[in-house]
Amino acid sequence: MARIRVLVVDDHRIFAESLAAALAAEPDVDVSAAGSGPAALRALERAAAEGRGYDVLLVDAELGALTGGGELPAVPAPRQEETAAVDGIALVAGVRAARPAVRSVVLAEKDDPRAAARALQAGASGWVAKDCSLQRLLSVIRGVLRDETHLPPALLTGVLRELTTARKHRTESERLVESLTPREREVLRCMVAGLGRKAVAERLFLSPHTVRTHMQNVLGKLGVHSTLAAVALARRAGVGPVGPEAGPSGRDVVERGGQLAQ
Repeated sequence: MARIRVLVVDDHRIFAESLAAALAAEPDVDVSAAGSGPAALRALERAAAEGRGYDVLLVDAELGALTGGGELPAVPAPRQEETAAVDGIALVAGVRAARPAVRSVVLAEKDDPRAAARALQAGASGWVAKDCSLQRLLSVIRGVLRDETHLPPALLTGVLRELTTARKHRTESERLVESLTPREREVLRCMVAGLGRKAVAERLFLSPHTVRTHMQNVLGKLGVHSTLAAVALARRAGVGPVGPEAGPSGRDVVERGGQLAQ
């Protein structure tokens, strides 16, 4: 019998342990639990290194800051990075990018079309209520492994509306980005990477004054008034950052109070 390896990621200990125990009673399911995003990532890495990777990730939609993270049931003393807040949707996106074979299902306490749409955009294969029956959850787990996408019927209309709106915004953002010159697009990619004016000048072999002019032109053509707004629009349009070779100066501050840094 082919066994399904499931990892439950939830910082509510009682729920995580109860769900893991219920799933473990199934003859074809192996289940583990993690109490934080970092703990989940470590579990995925460890399992992959041992040649027994997980098949399905069950992620709490409200996954967040912990008082003491780590794998369940043991709770080791957390390092600083383990206690940082980790959004459940961000975890889904990270796992999708790093381990595309792993299917993610988001477990939610309430129906939220906007959050469900975000989860699907991040790469989730399903959105399930936490209070659903065990048989329903098992059906979803097996379904996503057949490349099915599972949503509660009551959410379908709202999710489709959210996805359509997001696509409309993306299309408008793409149109605005296309209005930029090639050099302005390069500058925008540097802005997306978080580079300040001096760092952009070093990267593109331009004077800081020229870079400032390009940045102002970018803001004007995109119809925004701050670097953060320009970066948000660029990300909606699918504009990625420049590569890491920009160096440590790429950490310069790019905005102060909504204005370009001097």
